[in-house]
Amino acid sequence: MSRKKEQPIIENVPITDIGAEGKAIAHINGMVVFVPFVVPGDVADIKILKKKKRYAEGRAVAIKHYSDKRAEPQCPHFGTCGGCRWQILSYAEQLAAKQQQVRDNLERLGHIDCSGMQPICGSEETFYYRNKLEFTFSTKAWHELPPPKADTQAGDTHPDTPADGALGFHIPTLFDKVLNIEHCALQPDLSNQIRLAVRDYALAHELPYYDIRNHTGCLRNLIIRNSSTGEWMVVLVIAERHPGWEGVLEHLRDRFPQITSLQYIFNDKLNDAYADLPSTTFAGDDHITEVMEGYNGAPALHFTIRPQTFYQTNSRQAQRLYSFVAQFAQLKPDDLVYDLYTGTGTIALFLAHMCHHVVGIEYVEDSIVAARENAQQNHIDNVEFHAGDMAQVLTADFVAAHGRPDVVVTDPPRAGMHEKVVQQLKAMRPRKIVYVSCNPATQARDLALLADQYRVERIQPVDMFPHTQHVENIAELILF
Repeated sequence: MSRKKEQPIIENVPITDIGAEGKAIAHINGMVVFVPFVVPGDVADIKILKKKKRYAEGRAVAIKHYSDKRAEPQCPHFGTCGGCRWQILSYAEQLAAKQQQVRDNLERLGHIDCSGMQPICGSEETFYYRNKLEFTFSTKAWHELPPPKADTQAGDTHPDTPADGALGFHIPTLFDKVLNIEHCALQPDLSNQIRLAVRDYALAHELPYYDIRNHTGCLRNLIIRNSSTGEWMVVLVIAERHPGWEGVLEHLRDRFPQITSLQYIFNDKLNDAYADLPSTTFAGDDHITEVMEGYNGAPALHFTIRPQTFYQTNSRQAQRLYSFVAQFAQLKPDDLVYDLYTGTGTIALFLAHMCHHVVGIEYVEDSIVAARENAQQNHIDNVEFHAGDMAQVLTADFVAAHGRPDVVVTDPPRAGMHEKVVQQLKAMRPRKIVYVSCNPATQARDLALLADQYRVERIQPVDMFPHTQHVENIAELILF
């Protein structure tokens, strides 16, 4: 059997630009090479890992010159953990790269006029900004491999160390390997204290971690949520009722009075999804409460957050994102608004005081239940919510029954809108569409489909996730 030819190390390669998936770009012999954990302006020795027809993937084994665009990463796991790959890029450069990412997608994929693009809205908090993190237990622990240093060469392998297992984050592309996280700089530090307390207790009491390959073991996942009101929720996900597992919850209850909602979920499925599973309250309340400042003097909104509830993970930026939606919508008191992909109704409720009526549509039934509950607790009675597949619910009959909207707000998942939904939007002909997207590429595709009836007036990128390549974008569409 022939062995693959070992690729050489190419020395002193300039890193020229930001690429996809948080990687940077170099050019070697006319070929684009995507390299993680480097920034434009670096000069590095690159080892080619994979060669494709039009591009290659590589790894920096040594950095010969550091760019002035670099920043010092705050995470001790940087270079091994798959998240926050842009920590080594200054925040100003991150924002510039995200703005360019939006422009490139809209112009190149959708042929959209971007003259109305406004400066990206950066996050005031770039660390400890998340209100939710999900950690995984695994019998398959993973050693750290530090990022390359100037004039040094890093090793080529990540040795597997399953001895005591791990509680942390999955290693990218390796579904069964988990990195032990000592400190994560994304959520307030109580999250770190709780996670380490769970890990220490489990090891001291020999509670078995979940084996992802064989689907055995007790402790499976740990979800930690917090709110701007100072409340904390901890959810322990169990795969097997191993003797003494309740001791973890008792330990957390006694040690951390800050936890206002302590819950558990049994999940013996072959996947980690828990949105369809019941949760049981072990101590405290069955929810925490998030409060969002209203728009333009409107009363603050209170949202009930349960284990399965979706809520934007950057609470402060969520309010700013929705404020831009409200600005773009320019609602009138007698307007009828459709809020597509409404989730738990956050945008619908945020806009309700500005218009006559809001109709929200969402695929997930539990989210609609939460949306109705949120409307009731905020004493908002000019909203209604409907559950079902968007392409099947948003029909001519639905519009005939509920009225033709003056304004439509749409915030679809990463895949964008189904073509039937786009066609129904064109048939309804609202005077304005405000399109919120977490994926500028699919947004560009949908905007191109609407371009024969709508012009793009304003574009507003919003950074919800500092130190990652992800960016939200809002487009205001005006009917010709």
